[in-house]
Amino acid sequence: MSEDKVRTVREFLREKKREKRTMMDNFRDSDKYLSKVGLGKKDRLFWKQVGKALLCTYAVFGAAWLWNETSPLGWWTLKPRPKEEWEMAHLYERIKYPYPGDEEAMKEFIASGGAIGTAIGPKGIMDDGNDSENFPKKPQSKKFEQESQKLWFRMRNEVISELREKGFDVE
Repeated sequence: MSEDKVRTVREFLREKKREKRTMMDNFRDSDKYLSKVGLGKKDRLFWKQVGKALLCTYAVFGAAWLWNETSPLGWWTLKPRPKEEWEMAHLYERIKYPYPGDEEAMKEFIASGGAIGTAIGPKGIMDDGNDSENFPKKPQSKKFEQESQKLWFRMRNEVISELREKGFDVE
């Protein structure tokens, strides 16, 4: 055997001591592994730019969302709205409902006009019950009105004919 291949125990132990590394040494070496997945030192500028772009994008969308929620002008104000939409705008206003347990706030809410679908309409006008639940009753009420009108005309004509028989001139 050649002497260069044979290692002494002392040399072997020296190598072992050299291989011991601290945690900081491992962190310094981590760039080798991170660069393989696109997160190395060379890629930091790219990820910094991506982060800035995301931050700016979220800031713009956040500002647009805030403007949409609190805008005095409305959303897409440059687009003209038809007259029907302006007239119906009060139906789409955001209503702040009171907490159900707060009786005073509920009374104020109803006094100020209530909400769509309540017994008191959006402008304080009593609803006449023409909602989806009473929809099948509409044709029935029309039939009832027609029948009552027929009966009324029949009774009126009978009275007129009796008065004419007795000699009264009725128009």
